[in-house]
Amino acid sequence: MESVPEDWERGLVIAAHPDDIEYGAAAAVARWTRQGKDIRYVLATSGEAGIAGLPPEECGPLREAEERESARIVGVEQVEFLGHRDGTLVAGPDLRRDLAAAIRRHRPHMVVTGNFGLTWFPGILNSADHRALGLSVLDAVSDAANEWIFPELAEQGLEPWTGVRWVAVNTTMPTHAVDVTDTVEVAVASLAAHRRYLEALSDVPVEEQAQAQVTMASGPLPGFDADRAAGFELYMFG
Repeated sequence: MESVPEDWERGLVIAAHPDDIEYGAAAAVARWTRQGKDIRYVLATSGEAGIAGLPPEECGPLREAEERESARIVGVEQVEFLGHRDGTLVAGPDLRRDLAAAIRRHRPHMVVTGNFGLTWFPGILNSADHRALGLSVLDAVSDAANEWIFPELAEQGLEPWTGVRWVAVNTTMPTHAVDVTDTVEVAVASLAAHRRYLEALSDVPVEEQAQAQVTMASGPLPGFDADRAAGFELYMFG
C-alpha cells in the first residue's frame, strides 16, 4: 500500500458534521500540521440535530465550539461552517456550489473528506449526509476548476481554482495510507473535545470512548510499514 502524497502545502478537510473528522482523519491532520502544512476545515452543517433532547438552536453553537477546539488541538485554526441543515444534505447543485465556493476561497492542493459509501461495513448503513457530502466534494473539485458551471462565483470574486491535485477519502477500504504512529494521542484528545456530544452517546467516559474510536480507526494496515496508519482512497485531479 502506497503512502498518501505529502508534497503539497495547503489542505482542505471537508465534512458533513462536527466530529466526523475526529473519528478518522484527525491523526493525519496532526501529522500534516506538524510538517508546516496549512490545513483548514469546512463543515457543511453545524451538527445541530446530533444530540437527542437538545434543541438545534442550542446544539448547533455548542457543536461548532467543540469542533473549533478539536481543530485547535491538531493545529488547525480556520474552521468554516456552511450552514446547511443537519440531516438533509442533498448531492445536488446547491451543495456543490457552496463546496466549490469554499474550494475557491481556500485554494487547496489536497482535499480530504470522509467515507461516502452506502455502508460502513456490510449491513451497517452510512449516514445520508455522509453519502451526499462525499460525492458532492468530488464533483465540487471539478466545479471549482470550471469557469462555466457556477459563473456567479466569479462574479463574487471567487476565481476558478485548478490547483487540487488529490482528494483523499478516509475509508475502511483504503488504497493509500498515512503513518500516524506519532499523532494518535493528539487525535484522541481532538475527539475527546467533543465532550457534550460523546456524553450523549454513551455512559462510557469520554476519554475511553475517544481512545477506543481512534484506536479502531488507526490500526496497522496490510502492506503499509507503520505501527499505526490512517487509510484513504485517493482520487487524482489536475
